Amino acid sequence: MHYVYILTDDESEIYIGCTGDLKKRLAQHASGRGKATSGNKWTLAYYEAYRAEADAWQREQRLKDHGQAKRQLKDRITTSLQLS
Repeated sequence: MHYVYILTDDESEIYIGCTGDLKKRLAQHASGRGKATSGNKWTLAYYEAYRAEADAWQREQRLKDHGQAKRQLKDRITTSLQLS
């Protein structure tokens, strides 16, 4: 399986990533071994699973490159994330 995931921090920032091993990648983020996520305490807020790596990568790019897709997902999960 391949995953697209969203992390949130205490300041309501979000990070979108893609990986083939979600547990390992989350551990890397937690240990500060990520350039974009070092220095903050991140929490897994949401993930989607895909069988094909290409599908997961395309979804990640769509969320990162298209503000509307990112906004729609953020709006969909705002209540559970308590984001502004």
